[in-house]
Amino acid sequence: MPRRLFHRALLCPSLLSGALALASGQAMAATAWVSNEKDNSLSLIDLHTLEVTETLPVGQRPRGLLLSHDHKLLYICASDSDRVQVMDVATRKIIKELPSGKDPEQFALHPNDRWLYVSNEDDALVTVIDTQTDKVLGQIDVGIEPEGMAVSPDGKWAVNTSETTNMLHWIDTSTQTLAESTPVDQRPRFVEFSQDGTRLWASAEIGGTVTILDVATRQVLKILNFQIKGVHPDKVQPVGIKLSADGKYAFVALGPANHVAVVDARTFEVLDYLLVGRRVWQLAFTPDQSQLLTTNGVSGDVSVIDAKNLKVLKSVKVGRYPWGVVVTP
Repeated sequence: MPRRLFHRALLCPSLLSGALALASGQAMAATAWVSNEKDNSLSLIDLHTLEVTETLPVGQRPRGLLLSHDHKLLYICASDSDRVQVMDVATRKIIKELPSGKDPEQFALHPNDRWLYVSNEDDALVTVIDTQTDKVLGQIDVGIEPEGMAVSPDGKWAVNTSETTNMLHWIDTSTQTLAESTPVDQRPRFVEFSQDGTRLWASAEIGGTVTILDVATRQVLKILNFQIKGVHPDKVQPVGIKLSADGKYAFVALGPANHVAVVDARTFEVLDYLLVGRRVWQLAFTPDQSQLLTTNGVSGDVSVIDAKNLKVLKSVKVGRYPWGVVVTP
């Protein structure tokens, strides 16, 4: 708060209250970054006004997005450019490109904030990049059409999904080698570790299921199925997954079913289905996890969900075929 305003506020409690509220609102302002596949761009949404404030050109067919742990760098999978681009969040400028291998689609960053694990769909490989030296540390043979990618919170495992082989591939990060593979349902698209690292959630798009595994044993704990009244089962195609930090909920994007499933993350019971835009792809929480954002590819918008009351609040129009989304404070 400016000094002059602070001194005036001391003389007027109502002014002090209003000034603190303004300062708090400014401090809580957040921005959603959305990749638009067909426009080769990013849409930036002000999450206070829920309006697009900027559109930034990037590489061809941007898909996966992720942030460095300090939120200063944004990594972008420019799939058709065969590059991972690195954007400076403060300046909104691409500062370098990493040697990602062919057709990068999704990726995950090791807890050391340095090793980047990238799925190369066309080459059946996972490429490991040192983001500080910009060098490739290794390439690991996995199944056909690798896509989903996650690293465990303790950094021990990197897990990749292969869409055609229908497997999860467990990569030992200490040796950067494939240690084990686990069969799952058809066309696995996304994987997400629980906050404590004990469980792994994996979506299967064509199988229409989500498999939950015990990380220590790599054994299946539960396979979730989804049934939405009035929606044909063939349209239920799980893709993106987000787990709340408190361990209460799992949210699952159900693709052309146009719904997000709400799952009790402890009992694995499906609690509700939330209607969002058409062809829901990926999900991201706001920093305080009060809201959940969904990218809806066919309708070209982002749905904003009240994550506490489980209600859809608003739809924000972005570019063509929004795919990935991350949020900066």
